[in-house]
Amino acid sequence: MEKVPGEMEIERRERSEELSEAERKAVQATWARLYANCEDVGVAILVRFFVNFPSAKQYFSQFKHMEEPLEMERSPQLRKHACRVMGALNTVVENLHDPEKVSSVLALVGKAHALKHKVEPVYFKILSGVILEVIAEEFADDFPAETQRAWAKLRSLIYSHVTAAYKEVGWVQQVPNATTLEPGESQGHVHMCAHARAHPGSAEASLSRTPARAVTSGLTPEAGFPVLE
Repeated sequence: MEKVPGEMEIERRERSEELSEAERKAVQATWARLYANCEDVGVAILVRFFVNFPSAKQYFSQFKHMEEPLEMERSPQLRKHACRVMGALNTVVENLHDPEKVSSVLALVGKAHALKHKVEPVYFKILSGVILEVIAEEFADDFPAETQRAWAKLRSLIYSHVTAAYKEVGWVQQVPNATTLEPGESQGHVHMCAHARAHPGSAEASLSRTPARAVTSGLTPEAGFPVLE
């Protein structure tokens, strides 16, 4: 059966996103070392995420009131969610050889967060950035450029599949008209800045205020980061 243009574009996009065998092995080798201590690593990731982007806590009634990193680290609810996050990512990493499985898993995650949890998709990009930051710090002496590129590629793949699921269920995000852009600015950048001005507590506002390598003051050794036991 002949494919329609839309299907051909999706197929081309998915092929371009797939990791090579070498990239899969690099990601899986790094991940295996992290996942050996998955709960503490997951908690450390979420604590950093919520400290630097507190607006994300709005989706978690059981610990959205928490301000102190140590209080978050001790929260049974946060630890439980950290295990879920790590488990979902582990499923993706373990199945990188099976693009259809990866697509299916991420579609379920995206639809659940869009329909049930009503989470803005930008948080997936933010969280994945925090995960990469943790990995880069943990393996500072053993994180070569090719491994960094492989993880960056996986991050793009995850975000692409998740946002595709959001679009599939009808999630609409307003973006300024291209004619209003200043030279050198992208639509996504303008949308983020405009949304930040309108909603000071939003994820976009946090991104606009936070350096690329966000501060981690308040994260204690007791929280299990960055040293893995």
